[in-house]
Amino acid sequence: MPALANLEKNYPMLMTIEDASIKHLDRLYEIERECFEKEAFTQKQIAQLLADYNSITLIAKKNDQIEGFIIGTLYFKRTALSGHILTLDVSLSHRRQGIGERLLLKIEGIFKEKGAKTCHLEVREDNIAALGLYEKLGYKKIGKLENYYGKAHGIYLAKTLT
Repeated sequence: MPALANLEKNYPMLMTIEDASIKHLDRLYEIERECFEKEAFTQKQIAQLLADYNSITLIAKKNDQIEGFIIGTLYFKRTALSGHILTLDVSLSHRRQGIGERLLLKIEGIFKEKGAKTCHLEVREDNIAALGLYEKLGYKKIGKLENYYGKAHGIYLAKTLT
């Protein structure tokens, strides 16, 4: 993963990325609420995703404290395996430190190892920081999602995993 290695040079920090488990549920839910407020997954939904065989959940820890996480799932889109990012969350106090980028690159690597050809995600059209990150990492706009986030529109993005 050359992109991840380069990122680690640009953002040197004592951070680890590891698999999440149900024991992390309270902290994941706390970060989810902080990031998405009314649009946040419920604690029960996060617990179900942690238990789902097709879901991959990674946490980013700095000084043994979880500061971000990502949840993705694998599914067949037509005849090819595809990855779908369900949520990418970084605590407000740790944004712009490369945590989201490292989590996304790591899960993309896992998707590729498992045979996924593409990765998809949705984002609010007014989430400029997230859109910038996804664009920087090679995601392309596929379509607009009318009222996807209540009254706010979303954008559907995709990336070919090579």
